[in-house]
Amino acid sequence: MLKSLKDSTILVVDDEESIRDVLVKILTKEGYNTLSAAEGKAALNILREKDVNLILTDLKMPAMDGLELLTACKMIKPTVEIILITAYATVEKAVEAIKEGAYDFIVKPFKRKVLIDLISQALEKQTLNFQNELEQAKLLEEFQKEGDVVGNSEAIRKIISLAKQVAHSQANILIQGESGVGKEVIASLIHNLSPRKNKPFVKVCCAALPETLLESELFGYEAGAFTGAITQKQGRFELANEGTLFLDEIAEINPLLQVKLLRILQKGEFERLGGTKTIQCNVRILAATNANLAKKVEEKQFREDLFYRLNVISFTIPPLRDRKEDIPLLVSHFIEHYSKKNNKEIRGISRDAMEFLMNYSWPGNVRELENAIERAVVLTRDNSISLKDLPETIHKEKMDEDKLTIPLGATLKEIEKKVITETLRRTRGDKELTAKLLGIATSTIYRKKIGSE
Repeated sequence: MLKSLKDSTILVVDDEESIRDVLVKILTKEGYNTLSAAEGKAALNILREKDVNLILTDLKMPAMDGLELLTACKMIKPTVEIILITAYATVEKAVEAIKEGAYDFIVKPFKRKVLIDLISQALEKQTLNFQNELEQAKLLEEFQKEGDVVGNSEAIRKIISLAKQVAHSQANILIQGESGVGKEVIASLIHNLSPRKNKPFVKVCCAALPETLLESELFGYEAGAFTGAITQKQGRFELANEGTLFLDEIAEINPLLQVKLLRILQKGEFERLGGTKTIQCNVRILAATNANLAKKVEEKQFREDLFYRLNVISFTIPPLRDRKEDIPLLVSHFIEHYSKKNNKEIRGISRDAMEFLMNYSWPGNVRELENAIERAVVLTRDNSISLKDLPETIHKEKMDEDKLTIPLGATLKEIEKKVITETLRRTRGDKELTAKLLGIATSTIYRKKIGSE
């Protein structure tokens, strides 16, 4: 959050240069970061590029009036506060603006103190709302956190509930989901809720080891089994005896290992490499994959009998982009964790930074979010994380959202239609506002029958 209200950035919008300059001078003298624009379109461009907290705009302006600017601003950045400057003749329109999301309006001529107080109240409301959201997230986290599983989405609640239900069984479990969604965290939760919680929880990433090493890591080897095998070594199955073995990226194991793994699942026995003694083991297997294992079975790349042995109970963890309501909880959790780890006192995150996190697609899922927060905690020089502390990839994707990709070879007619259609979508069908944003006549949209198809 902001260290003080004076750290806020205010955008002044007025078509009269003398009034605009006076307002900028007043706000700058009060200690605010101040930007200005002579008309609505320029204001929108600034809002897209800069971290703006509040907009102070004249209601009556040519091309795009304050009410239209309000609608467009709330579409681009819903949390920005907007105060309108109006004359007595347009008070009714200003009241309408409040219904559309403006914080308030001020009637000119007005006293400097009245304006400054109104701005302070609007910024204070913005900060308090965000503080309340973070506090609510922390409270929710206390109820929705099981082990290291954090979330309030319906998907996460169902996964936690299922984990509690199956943890006391001996059934093998297959955990599926994209890389970085938290499959190992779910496996750890199941183990910690099970009767085996005081026994070993052994983890193996099947994709991280070459085939020649993976077999010896899983089953161990006898001295002299191969060059360099000087002493006997226990494998992960022996180390996990009476406990749980987590096999990550299970789809990567070769056909020979699949046969050996199937034998363990069926009979609970195996031999070390180079050995003849049959070893009994009591291990519960939790397997995970980011591949479509059922499809690999169809393609004869994975044994069907092994698949059914592993897939007694199945968990599918959705990607973070499909459960964005979990992001505030995860952010709060990671800030607390990495603040303690780095001996820093980070109290929270700015609203703008959180907006970027909520709008980002998270191809790397929870792991990418965790890395972003750890980086921000380490780099920030303030007591809260701000937009500048976030990775460039997150900034870039947000900027790309404001761009429209036109395929090479498209005709001018196709390009025109695509631009108008996308602008209409973002203005929620407002043809007049769309026309003003694009600098065309409203009749052009009607004539081309775009938006009414």
